[in-house]
Amino acid sequence: MTEFGAELRRDPPADLDVPGDPALIARIRAEIEAHGPMTFARFMELALYEPELGYYRTPSLRPGRTGDFLTAPESHPIFGRMVSRQLDEVWRVLDRPDPFVVREHGAGGGALAEAIVGGLAAERSALLDAVRYQPVEIDDRRFAAVAERVAGSGFPGIVEAPRRGAVVGAVVANEVLDALPVHRFIWRGGRLREVYVAIDGDRFVDHVDEPSTPDLAARLTSEGVELAEGQRGEISLALDGWIANAGAELDRGLVLLVDYGHPAAELYGARRANGTLMGYLRHRARDDPYASVGRQDLTAHVDITAVTRAAIRAGLSVVGSTKQAEFLVGLGIGDVLAEVQRDPGTTMDDYLPLRSAVMRLLDPGITGGFRVLGFGGGLPTGVQLRGFSYRLERPGARPGP
Repeated sequence: MTEFGAELRRDPPADLDVPGDPALIARIRAEIEAHGPMTFARFMELALYEPELGYYRTPSLRPGRTGDFLTAPESHPIFGRMVSRQLDEVWRVLDRPDPFVVREHGAGGGALAEAIVGGLAAERSALLDAVRYQPVEIDDRRFAAVAERVAGSGFPGIVEAPRRGAVVGAVVANEVLDALPVHRFIWRGGRLREVYVAIDGDRFVDHVDEPSTPDLAARLTSEGVELAEGQRGEISLALDGWIANAGAELDRGLVLLVDYGHPAAELYGARRANGTLMGYLRHRARDDPYASVGRQDLTAHVDITAVTRAAIRAGLSVVGSTKQAEFLVGLGIGDVLAEVQRDPGTTMDDYLPLRSAVMRLLDPGITGGFRVLGFGGGLPTGVQLRGFSYRLERPGARPGP
């Protein structure tokens, strides 16, 4: 993730010298001592999602300006307003169903929910009367915070608890897939080997052995990946189940995914020969996954090829694949910036933070290079959505949408 602007510090400063959670470390050690080295996918599952102890399961809300990383929705509400435009278009394509359910996975503190609902109001979209927002969080304590935040913005009654069954509307996930557990591997002696987690004294260390499942080699083979001697990387087998569940949640509408990732040929290319796994703590990237266990985030770049194949297997159609910058430009983010600038009531205190946020959202070195994927269920054949219609001018290419 360092290529998207995060600062990598191999010798962490004192403010990153944060000890891991003792109870969580003890739990992981006990499992390794009882059953032998564990897959990194299992380690990552415990480090991030163990009830009451994992990074995403503690009472503290991690992402944000005072947390460990800043997502696009938290940088400025303009991101959510653009997403609301895309949702409004899908709603109209579906002939304005009521209710139109937006089911957001990884809703966190509700920044995106608040911005989407506020965006619908700012756009004077009639969808505001039909939308029902269902935040999906691994920790149920987050739901009340999202509902309170949206209601406090002047929109009571829109947020509701997720219900069983498929919905007509949209399934949205912003920076969720990168936190799914991954298996780590190394190509050694002309064959695939898996990197497990073992114990050496009071430390967790890498342990190389035979793969825990043939599915790892099968994934790379099916994608035509060829590895170099000593090359390392990560494979998320959890992607398949997550996408299958997302497809099952949707009766008609759009699955909208935003994350940092690459097609398999790029993800496992020479540029990323050491893999992409990173830890994040206090807005800084770290290359030690065993540091600050339970108190730092763990992420790996997403295999876009695997996601697309899983979506097709789940019965979804490919609506589009683009970069975040192109997605936002296609939805008219530049027009909004210009309108605010022309408004005689706009002050410099209003305009400068907006302009700064737009530049950050479009900058390919920060979040503008994130991937945006759209998959449809029950959408008209060949539908072209605005967010996936624009292409920034490239050498030798014709400009425009």
